[in-house]
Amino acid sequence: MTLQIDHDRLVATMEEQATYGATEDGGLHRLALTESDREIRDWFVDQLQAAELTVRIDEFGNIFGRRKGSNPDAAPVLLGSHLDSQPNGGIYDGALGVVAALEFVRALNDEDIETVRPVEVVNWTNEEGSRFQPAMQGSGVWAGAHDIEVERSKTDDDGVALGEALDNIGYRGDIPAEPDSEYEAYLELHVEQGPKLAETGADVGVVTGIVGFTWGAVTFHGEADHSGPTPMHHRSDALVAAADLITAIRRIPGTLGDQTVGTVGYVDTKPNSINVIPGEVTVTWGFRDPDDEVVEQAYQRVLEEAEHVAKREGVDYETEERMRAPAISFSDRPVDAVRQAAENRDCRYLELISGAGHDATHLASVCDTSMVFAVSEGGKSHSPAEFTSWNDCYEAATVLANAALELANNVTK
Repeated sequence: MTLQIDHDRLVATMEEQATYGATEDGGLHRLALTESDREIRDWFVDQLQAAELTVRIDEFGNIFGRRKGSNPDAAPVLLGSHLDSQPNGGIYDGALGVVAALEFVRALNDEDIETVRPVEVVNWTNEEGSRFQPAMQGSGVWAGAHDIEVERSKTDDDGVALGEALDNIGYRGDIPAEPDSEYEAYLELHVEQGPKLAETGADVGVVTGIVGFTWGAVTFHGEADHSGPTPMHHRSDALVAAADLITAIRRIPGTLGDQTVGTVGYVDTKPNSINVIPGEVTVTWGFRDPDDEVVEQAYQRVLEEAEHVAKREGVDYETEERMRAPAISFSDRPVDAVRQAAENRDCRYLELISGAGHDATHLASVCDTSMVFAVSEGGKSHSPAEFTSWNDCYEAATVLANAALELANNVTK
């Protein structure tokens, strides 16, 4: 049996969700636990209820909608992603996975199909990690990777605690943020956020795993002083040390492997005045690779480089690793289901490892997990330039739906 989803409804729903937090340049600014996030959550709950799903919200704000199966005691199949965005991000990242999961249950309703297993749709809290860190926070709490009280105490740049922000938008639920039963499988659709599918002419990606990564920050403490009278040899310039480290982080991946990437995505300079030598500067690092040993090597290298540049500039420094995620290899069964669904549609598919972290990282510790990738034109993401054609959205969503249907009717386990 092949399940057909409604192309026009998928597009209309994607366009509708993109109005919440829309930017003038066609992008999306919907940070976790802000007013625009509250609005999209309200919208999402309405969609779940309209599809006759039973809604529950856990203590960390993760939102679930369940459709009954013929065997109510069978382990459910879970699908979803996230609705929060990066600052001035794109309209597809995360949202396509939630909408495609929603469209799957709508298609089941259209055809009056009863699955053996229950099916659930989920929106995870704060996947992006842009306002509160770490990323993939809601799924991490739910899967037991993070302590909920520790994560609730995390603050944003304005000093607002996550728990307070969750209360402010009215989405602290009343059930524990943990699995309430065993789960059969988790499937997540996401835009690739890279160029491989487009460059190879593939219609969809069959994701077999996710890279490991390390995130962290180095803060250099120099001495703020007047930029005019202070001789160069009297300066303790935190920004010069930070600049040297930024250059080193750019070069480290090239010494480790052809799949290693490294990024500095955040710089905070104090007092940040044109007429003052910077006294304190924080820079972040991010390294990713499919090999955990290579990730560890990159981490050690950045610690060594931080020590070297601090000595050269005569500044103090401190480091903080904010997140470490191991590389993940997905289970054969859900990967096979995605592959078979693509083959049944005569889709050209590419098997690949995700270069970005996703909620599936944490779900892999709970149940069999896999992902479907949709084509990202130009490989652009985390910006308004992010683009996936509606036909590519539809192909990926159809593959997701049919893989999920196979898993939801699997009674061999």
